[in-house]
Amino acid sequence: MDSLTQIVLGAACGEAILGKKIGNKALLFGAIGGTIPDLDVFIGKMLYNNEIQAMAFHRGFMHSILFAVLSCFVFGWITFKLYNAGKRKHTTTLKSWITLFFWSIFTHPILDCFTPYGTQLFAPFSNYRVAFNNISVADPMYTIPFLICIIILMFFNRKRARRSWWLKVGIYISSIYMLFTIINKFYIDSIFKKSFKKAGINYQRFSAQPTILNNILWYSVAETDKNYHLTFYSLLDKSSVAEKILTIEKKHDLIDMTDTNLETLTWFSNNYYNLSKKEKVGTYKYVDLRYPMLNPEDVKTSVFNFTIFNKNQVWDILPFDGSPPNKDDFSKFIERLKGI
Repeated sequence: MDSLTQIVLGAACGEAILGKKIGNKALLFGAIGGTIPDLDVFIGKMLYNNEIQAMAFHRGFMHSILFAVLSCFVFGWITFKLYNAGKRKHTTTLKSWITLFFWSIFTHPILDCFTPYGTQLFAPFSNYRVAFNNISVADPMYTIPFLICIIILMFFNRKRARRSWWLKVGIYISSIYMLFTIINKFYIDSIFKKSFKKAGINYQRFSAQPTILNNILWYSVAETDKNYHLTFYSLLDKSSVAEKILTIEKKHDLIDMTDTNLETLTWFSNNYYNLSKKEKVGTYKYVDLRYPMLNPEDVKTSVFNFTIFNKNQVWDILPFDGSPPNKDDFSKFIERLKGI
């Protein structure tokens, strides 16, 4: 999930392990531990001069179970040696620091598994991306109540029972909401199955996920031999099925996708992608169709897309330009979220 959410969850782990001994400093170290796996974004750019490989490195080994097991000893030992000195000597144990970093690091990829982006939880033994697709990569309903509870507990003495009470409240609220999103996922999947069946679409497979920042408006893509079928459904819709389904051609034959880098890109997209030529000769638009369009009525507004090009016989992608979303498209998104 987003960095703020991981910081909050990591801080909660720190509080649970060492909060009673070192107070708010446990929140800080837990937050640091919760951030460590996402450093692979920067490490990937240092290791690879190819944007595709650097992108694929994210949520790879540094988001695995093995990394959590190994790294907790490294970071735990370093922190213990630095902290356990002077007046703080003998106030904490090496075991406590190892435990703190294990849980703050380990819970990071576990939380990421619930998002559509997916996590290589079993790397390096498998590159399978675990993705339950039940919560957006950023969802305020999960994060904000949890964050408020963490902020409140900071104002209580480390030995006060009220401090532990607020920690538990934050964990319970976020966990209950996560449970709601899981149940909602099963319900929404049934809606999309019924919708495609009603439309006469005999799909090979389909994927469904919530749209950004909410668990109300959902998006689905279904695959047939030559096409993808895209649709949205809101919990506020009056209809029991998704009414409008857009169709887009795969056009996978525009490029020979057997190139190593392009195969990595298609693996990253779980083979839900569309190709189209761009104006500049030798460049193509690659759309990762796992992710929804900003404007539910326009397939050209897909958020997760790249410009791919071949330079010196090597395929690569241009990084995101960070352009702000079109206000009209965003308005369409909000309207669709409110239901039809």
